[in-house]
Amino acid sequence: MNTAATGTASAPSVVGVIGGGRMGAGIAQSFAAAGSSVTVVESGEHAAAAALDRVATGLTRAAERGGLDAPAEDVLGRITVVGSVDELPRTSDLVVEAVPEDASLKARLLAAERALSPATVLASNTSSLSVTDLASALSRPGRFLGMHFFNPVPASELIEIVVAPETEDATVGLALAWTHALGKKDVVVKDSPGFASSRLGVALGLEAIRMVEDGVAGPEAIDDAMRLGYKHPMGPLRLTDLVGLDVRLAIAEHLHATLGDRFAPPRLLRDKVARGELGRKTGQGFYTWP
Repeated sequence: MNTAATGTASAPSVVGVIGGGRMGAGIAQSFAAAGSSVTVVESGEHAAAAALDRVATGLTRAAERGGLDAPAEDVLGRITVVGSVDELPRTSDLVVEAVPEDASLKARLLAAERALSPATVLASNTSSLSVTDLASALSRPGRFLGMHFFNPVPASELIEIVVAPETEDATVGLALAWTHALGKKDVVVKDSPGFASSRLGVALGLEAIRMVEDGVAGPEAIDDAMRLGYKHPMGPLRLTDLVGLDVRLAIAEHLHATLGDRFAPPRLLRDKVARGELGRKTGQGFYTWP
């Protein structure tokens, strides 16, 4: 398999990213910065331009922090945006699906494997959905796994590698090598509802929301308790705002259905999502954002 040298590790030479939102743009930026040629799939002229703009903004910030080994414009030049999964390069080493947590949407887009080389590794960036279920619709489930990136992708240290029963050991090995090529660390987990990170993170976040709902304390006090007392980099409510309240609700509903009532979404979370208070992306969540 072709690779692009990155320090002591090797990044995939040709990468596809399905979805150009915040997560997809961050994944594309990270691989392009590691030397990969990246094709992003985003339908519609406006959405495509917005995806490229997200990457450009991220690269500018990375350059200001001294986090790029090449000029930002050179890295941006490694990224192409296309309108359909059928336009992904057949020779892609890796294709990562990074669309919203909708199982039917993900399954439909992962069907892009039909136009890809049998050697291509297909990955889902899902944070909670069953990788095993997604694999069941594929003709080559051994070349499929979960690669759960964290937001913001370029600055995050972690990729959670999620292994389904039919995932081949060679596929896991490639995913681990590419994780290290991006300068990130891995945790490898068996496919299970919420994996390790979402299951624990959502449990903490939901309990924090219930505490606000019950009047125990305000969001800032609860966050400070975890940040100062337990050395979390940020509190669970500020993190919920960054992830998106709608995203957190969707994950909670899935975990509620699969793991039981301890993951039942609080009424306050449902009400905020219904009002459009989705966190940083809308300017209002548990905090007010500029």
